[in-house]
Amino acid sequence: MKTAIFMGPGQMTITEAPKPTIEKPTIEKPTDAVVRIIRACVCGSDLWWYRGISKREVGGFTGHEAIGIVDAVGTDVQNVSVGDFVIVPFTHGCGHCAACLNGFDGDCTNCENNPGGYQAEYLRYHNANWGLVKVPGQPSDYSDEMLNNLLTLSDVMATGYHAAVSAEVKPGDTVVVMGDGAVGLCGVIGAKLLGAKRIIAMSRHADRQKLALEFGATDIVAERGDEGVAKVMALTDNAGANAVLECVGTEQSVATAVAVAGAGAVIGRVGIPQKAEMNTNALFRKNIGLRGGIAAVTTHDRARLLDAVLKGAINPGKVFTQRFTLDDIQAAYEAMDQRKAIKSLLIIAE
Repeated sequence: MKTAIFMGPGQMTITEAPKPTIEKPTIEKPTDAVVRIIRACVCGSDLWWYRGISKREVGGFTGHEAIGIVDAVGTDVQNVSVGDFVIVPFTHGCGHCAACLNGFDGDCTNCENNPGGYQAEYLRYHNANWGLVKVPGQPSDYSDEMLNNLLTLSDVMATGYHAAVSAEVKPGDTVVVMGDGAVGLCGVIGAKLLGAKRIIAMSRHADRQKLALEFGATDIVAERGDEGVAKVMALTDNAGANAVLECVGTEQSVATAVAVAGAGAVIGRVGIPQKAEMNTNALFRKNIGLRGGIAAVTTHDRARLLDAVLKGAINPGKVFTQRFTLDDIQAAYEAMDQRKAIKSLLIIAE
């Protein structure tokens, strides 16, 4: 099969690798499944190691978002069958540990790192019995737009929604969304789903501002730092936000999130932290709560998001602004790295 691999900062390529199978000795876990990938994509978090900011093993497989068709299942897999159309979450929740039972499959204690990337023609998926999310019918039953919507449920839409849930967004709330990447834009959708009345999207890019407004944002703040804080406070009559969605992970973004939060607000943090330490004194002074982490993808999909997508209530697939074949993996990463695409779509198979 073809699969994408990381060759060093700024360098991606495609190589041939053995197709994963259920039979020994290639695989021995009866809870695994093999999925034939239909569509995958590039995540904003992939850019951290692509740019050399964080470490990643050279020669490793890449990607963690996909939809596909189940190709083979282990003997302990009962909830999905060969031929099923599935969302392939980046999480691999088992469904029965304490974390999964509490609704946090992203923190599953029985999760293992996936041995192969999602930017490939086939994938071996751990904990398939509960982790894979079945979609009714087959890919051919859905429009191109709907397939893109379904793909977002493997990570980005669930992560944006997780930020809103973590921030405890309630009907009538004023919400600030930090970050105008795909996760931040999906955070706007998540806040809207939970009933936010006013959604202030902090964005400096015209194309992303337009999409944020289409997704439900009521105000745009292009300024950053102290100027951005002043603008948000002016918009809220100096009260600040009831909830803040931090979808970036940088020190400046977190500091701004704290500064624009009103008394008693909660910050939902899903941006991958880029600094080990954080001063929490400002949280104390305004009774601000801070929570969040790895998204509960499977939980959110089953609880609400898949239904919302299938009913046409949300259209998060619009974050895919450029499409590529798997052979064009280098161009797909470059498009996001150079901000020519909000999110790069990979068409693996029709």
